[in-house]
Amino acid sequence: MKNTNKATLIGLTAVLLWSAVVGLIRGVSDRLGPTGGAASMYSVASVFLLLSVGPVTLREFPRRYLIWGSLLFVSYELCLALSIGYADTARQAIEVGMVNYLWPTFTIVAAILFNRQKANLLIVPGFVLSIVGICRVLGGAQGFDPVGMLHNVRNNPLSYGLAFAGAVIWAAYCTVTARLAGGKNGVTWFFVLVAVTLWIKYLLQGGGRMAFSVDAVVYLLLAGAAMGFGYGAWNVGILHGNVTILAGASYFIPVLSAALSAMLLRVPLSLPFWEGAAMVCGGALLCWLATRPGRTRQAAT
Repeated sequence: MKNTNKATLIGLTAVLLWSAVVGLIRGVSDRLGPTGGAASMYSVASVFLLLSVGPVTLREFPRRYLIWGSLLFVSYELCLALSIGYADTARQAIEVGMVNYLWPTFTIVAAILFNRQKANLLIVPGFVLSIVGICRVLGGAQGFDPVGMLHNVRNNPLSYGLAFAGAVIWAAYCTVTARLAGGKNGVTWFFVLVAVTLWIKYLLQGGGRMAFSVDAVVYLLLAGAAMGFGYGAWNVGILHGNVTILAGASYFIPVLSAALSAMLLRVPLSLPFWEGAAMVCGGALLCWLATRPGRTRQAAT
C-alpha cells in the first residue's frame, strides 16, 4: 500500500473517532459530572496526544498563534464538553452535539469573509440548508416546528447556547490559525491548557467527589483516546494523505456522530432528526463544493 493511501486511511480513522466523541463525553459526564468528568477526560486525552503527536517546544511557535490559538481552542473545547455535560437528557446531548456540527459551514463562510476564499453561489443554498437542518433537528418529532424548537431551546438555553458559541468559535479558530500557525500544530499544548482550565473551574466550584467505577474508567479512556488519537490521526492524514478525501469525509461526521451516540446512549432518534442531520451534512458539502477551484472557475465564466 502506498504511503499516501496509508496516511489517508489513518486520517479517516479520525473521522470515526471524532464521530464517537459526543456519546463518549456524555457517558463520562453522567458518571463523573460535567466539569470533573471533562477535566479528567482532557487530562487523559493530553496523555494520548503526548504519546501520538509528541511534546511541543513552545519557543518554536509564532507568538500570535500561541495567544489566539490557545484562547480560541480552549474556549471551543470548554463549550463543547460543557454543552454536552449540562444537557438535561441523553437525547438533548445528541441535539446539542448536532448544533456544534454547524462549524464546518461556519468555517467555510468565515474563510470567504475573512481569508478571501473564492466561492460560487452554491454557498448560499449550502448555508441555508445547514441552518434549516438544525431547525429540523431541534423541532423534535414534529420536524420543522419553530414553536417547538424555541420551547426546546428555552428548556436549556445554556447547553444550546454553548454549543452554538462553540461552532462560531471553532470557525474563528480555523480562520485565524490558517493565517498565524506558520505550519505549526499546537494541539497538544492546547489540550493541556483545556485540562488545566477545567480543573481550575472544578476546584473553584468546590470540587466534589467523583465516583470512579470500572464503567466510568472505561468511558474515560475511550473518550480520551477518541479525542487524543483522533487529533493525532488527523494530523498524519492532513500532512501525508489525500486532503480532498479527508475533507469530504469530515462533512459526514454529523450523521456518523448521531448514529454512534444513539447506540452508545441507547436513545431512539426520530425520522425528522435524521433528515435534519442529513441536511446539515448536505449543507456543509454544498459549502465545500462552492469553494472547489474547478467549480469557482466555471461559475466565473
